[in-house]
This record gives sequence, structure tokens and C-alpha cells, in this order.
Amino acid sequence: MKESDPIYELLSRVKMIAVVGLSDSPMRPSHGVSAYMQAAGYKIVPVNPRISEALGEKAYPSLLDLPLQVLEKIDLVDVFRRPEYVDEIVEQAIQLKIPAIWMQEGVINEGAADKARKAGIFVVMDRCVLKEHRARFG
Repeated sequence: MKESDPIYELLSRVKMIAVVGLSDSPMRPSHGVSAYMQAAGYKIVPVNPRISEALGEKAYPSLLDLPLQVLEKIDLVDVFRRPEYVDEIVEQAIQLKIPAIWMQEGVINEGAADKARKAGIFVVMDRCVLKEHRARFG
């Protein structure tokens, strides 16, 4: 009997990922990771007030600016922001009832993670979604 793998289960059911801090520059990690996830079949929604689009998708200034028809389909928020910005992102995710938050490598905010978990949000922290996906789905 294989033990359960919550990250495998999460990545198996996610279809649409809002990427907070996605850059339109191919030199930035957020761009490469999101391009990989897009190529792996996930729908990417850029969330960054400084850009109008990335990876061929319209960008939105914040999670609160997502149109309802997009918001209803968001399964995961992938965070490419410094830890001090995560509290606000978690607040928005709780308000919008988003089921999962992924904080990329180096993004560690225990308080925000705790608050998200208490609100029923599945949290992954300080891990790279590309590496975790590649390890499980090759």
C-alpha cells in the first residue's frame, strides 16, 4: 500500500494556477516555472500589477481583481513574492475561498501559512512547484 502523497494529489487535481508575482521576463524564475507548468497542461493566470500579460495570458493586478469566471476556476495560488508580502496574499486567498497556496523556494512565512491552514487552505511552503511536479510526473 503506497502512502499518500498530498503534493501528488494536489497537482493531480489542479487545473488553473494563479501565479502571484509572475514576471513577463524570461530571465525570472517565476516565468520559467510558469512556462513549464503551462507546458505540463495547467492554465496559468498571471497576477502582477506591473504587467499586462505574460505567457500569452492576461495579467491581473491582484487576486481581488480576477473576474468571477476566472476566480471560480482557480485551484492554486503559486506565490513568487518575498515572505513579507505573503500575509496580504493569504488574506485575499481566504476571502476568495481559494483551496490551495504554494509558496515557492525561499518564501517562508509561518504565520501566513498557519492562518491559511486554519481557514482550510492546503499549504505548501518553501518548495518549487516545477521540481515537485517533475519528481512526480516526469
